[in-house]
Amino acid sequence: MSDTPHYDVIIIGTGAGGGTLAHRLAPSGTRLLLLERGDYLPRERDNWDSTAVFVRGKYRAPEFWFDQHGREFPPEVNYYVGGNTKFYGAALFRLRPQDFGELRHHDGISPAWPIRYEDLEPYYTQAEHLYLVHGRHGEDPWEGPAGEQYAYPPVEHEPRIQQLSDDLEQQGLHPFHLPIGVDLTQDGRGRATRSSTCIRCNRVDGFPCLVRGKSDAQVICVEPALQHPNVELVTGAHVVRLETDPTGRTVSAVVARLDGDTEVRYAADLVVVSCGAVNSATLLLSSANDRHPRGLANSSDVVGRFYMRHNNLALMAVSEEPNDTQFQKTLALHDWYLGADDWDYPLGGIQMLGKSDAEQIHGEAPRWAGAVTPNMPFEVMAHHAVDFWLCGEDLPLPDSRVTLDGDGRIHLALDETNNTAGLKRLRHKLQHMLGKLGMHEHHLLDHSIYLHKGMPIGATAHQAGTVRFGTDPASSALDVNCKAHDLDNLYVVDTSFFPSIGAVNPSLTAMANALRVGDHLLDRMG
Repeated sequence: MSDTPHYDVIIIGTGAGGGTLAHRLAPSGTRLLLLERGDYLPRERDNWDSTAVFVRGKYRAPEFWFDQHGREFPPEVNYYVGGNTKFYGAALFRLRPQDFGELRHHDGISPAWPIRYEDLEPYYTQAEHLYLVHGRHGEDPWEGPAGEQYAYPPVEHEPRIQQLSDDLEQQGLHPFHLPIGVDLTQDGRGRATRSSTCIRCNRVDGFPCLVRGKSDAQVICVEPALQHPNVELVTGAHVVRLETDPTGRTVSAVVARLDGDTEVRYAADLVVVSCGAVNSATLLLSSANDRHPRGLANSSDVVGRFYMRHNNLALMAVSEEPNDTQFQKTLALHDWYLGADDWDYPLGGIQMLGKSDAEQIHGEAPRWAGAVTPNMPFEVMAHHAVDFWLCGEDLPLPDSRVTLDGDGRIHLALDETNNTAGLKRLRHKLQHMLGKLGMHEHHLLDHSIYLHKGMPIGATAHQAGTVRFGTDPASSALDVNCKAHDLDNLYVVDTSFFPSIGAVNPSLTAMANALRVGDHLLDRMG
């Protein structure tokens, strides 16, 4: 071990969790090493090409996982500096206060967290300011209290979405500006100013940003952290296992393959795993040894279990009038998040998707693959399309889990029917309103008022829950500070720690928690 480079902290992964944690630790002078499996995403024209990104999957990891039946599938994972935030839609919601408590759903119980909303609230504010979130607290009647207003005003609706917002209000509902992380400066008419980094284009959702206008972890956190001389980054470093000392209480080495070949060892006082819920679990499982025969941090046998990814549905309505919107992802609706007059259980939330185009529809991009083709040109359909994203809570089940086979291949078991009744009701509520929202069946389509597509098992963008935290070592892998119960210097800081997932995008909660854990680590290191 004398030849092994030693650091104060090693962070494995540079996404919403790891990248944000690095940003918090960097100014302290801590000798910090970031290990990233991928490289920097190349900046090129294909970054904004629908066929390259959605249809050909040019930037997806060239790997396959297996479902519970042994069928292989390509997961939605990207290995780059900044992690999956390079491709996320930057919708940065807080969980509702009720999400931190026990919630009864149609198919079971969403368990309580070991911390309260109030414990995370100051860090939500810090994360919103750090990631340049544009929004307005107070518009959504069901959001939790906020200690401070967003630092940036909401992204203004374009005319068609403003009309949709007005129409929803006339139905007695409460649409609000979607909180989104973009480096945008708007003029009095909501347009991007000449000095604005974000240009309000139609490439925000699912595309990497060529002009660095989207608040991803690389731009917001990793690059500023690297300005500090105490911070190092090694790319192309695929961490394959963690080794422990003879007591089994301390991670003594982080073993990585550089560029898929050379094996290198690193050591640190503290080791933080932040590879994403699936890969963090597989790293812990593949690090089994005599002291930890079921994998690291897994004396409770929960590592890899309780995988969640939301019950999601993409719905494309066809408007009577053309929809010339470019930056469509500006509106959300949570009136049925916790229930409805005709349903005692949570339904979930509705938000806008990025604007679809003919290439995505024609090429059967993942969100529309398998949808019924209408009797109209794809270009006309895309010009009239209004795109919605419906999100319901996926309940944590012990048999929804990540495992490894004898060859080290990832298997992902998932009950795709788990707690879907609320999402179906949410879809029906939106369907039944479409006529009143200027989207009529008879005007353009002969047979269908909309296209809708549920997300297959490969839709792993919202993955969470495989290394859950809690107060009881018998039923959780991590304590309330996200330190492994079984080890003294191992932490997991990504969406793995979630005991439940709520019905909003998980990124902001991962970022806020990374800041919270960062403060804990700074206190621990003095």
